[in-house]
Amino acid sequence: MQAISLKTYRGNAMNDDDMLARGLRSFFDDYLRARRNVSPHTVLAYRDAVKLFLNYAAQHHRIRVQTLGLRHLDVQTVLGFLDYLERERGVSISTRNHRLAALRSLFGHLATLNPEYFHQCHQVLAVPFKRKTHHSVEYLSREEMEGLLRQPDQSTVRGHRDYVLLSLLYNTGCRVQEILQLRPCDLYLGRPFQVRVLGKGRKERVCPLWPQTANLIKNWLMRREISLAGENVLFLNQRGQPLTRFGVRYIVQSYIQVAEDAIPSLKDKRVHPHTLRHTTAMHLLQAGVEVNMIRSILGHASVTTTNHYAQIDLEMKRKAIETVSPQNRTQQHQPNWKNDKDLMAWLESL
Repeated sequence: MQAISLKTYRGNAMNDDDMLARGLRSFFDDYLRARRNVSPHTVLAYRDAVKLFLNYAAQHHRIRVQTLGLRHLDVQTVLGFLDYLERERGVSISTRNHRLAALRSLFGHLATLNPEYFHQCHQVLAVPFKRKTHHSVEYLSREEMEGLLRQPDQSTVRGHRDYVLLSLLYNTGCRVQEILQLRPCDLYLGRPFQVRVLGKGRKERVCPLWPQTANLIKNWLMRREISLAGENVLFLNQRGQPLTRFGVRYIVQSYIQVAEDAIPSLKDKRVHPHTLRHTTAMHLLQAGVEVNMIRSILGHASVTTTNHYAQIDLEMKRKAIETVSPQNRTQQHQPNWKNDKDLMAWLESL
């Protein structure tokens, strides 16, 4: 009887291992790619989160990754993994929450495939996201942005590419990944100048281009002998491979370091590629562009995200406060008829 129970347990363990393997394959191939049609970037982000989690679970249970089963992936293992990310890997709360989002998506899928593990998966789905402090968004002033754009040496191929890249990021306010996946065929350099962008959730939008940006791109394409009908990515590194987000980050930070000598205020800012997106949003807002239009240009899913920019510009806040200050209220709302002698005479004649 004892031997039969041991055999049964081993059989169940093997089935459990198979469930995890089948579940992972189904999650990435069927659920993410086929059903949700998420971007390759999202698939890679989820893959990295799951890889980290499986490696942690194997170490936690002191077994090999290959022998992990669903029975090992309980809520305590997930909580331990999240704590490990923060304490040992030193990730931010945002990154921790992104990893948890990937795991919740995975466990939600596993619950539908394996009802016998529904309670275990549901416990993981109940793990809350951690609240984080929302720091003020950093952006560049017009002087700082102009100083950054002056740095690339356009007489060189690399400098010319970098100037086009930075100008396009500033003009469109696009996310870095949106710019990096652009192809020449996505550009329309006749009037009206524009570029077609594939954003988050595979949502397409069209961003207008300034005439000077369109001419800049035309000249660069002619210099590189690139056809507007081309379907390869627009920006390549020195090895002829697609430029990466890390490459763009290096480009921005390199030019910022040089620009700091001429513009000392840059030394107090942490500038990264996404800072240029914030800069575009703030400059549009300061120019009086309506919030819904900014949302459309940037590709925000909700206007709530765009409204955040209206809360961070000190100059706009100052002007708003001044409009209701006691001094201005006295000056602006003082009835004109008090100083209008002709009006008073007319009233007396009634």
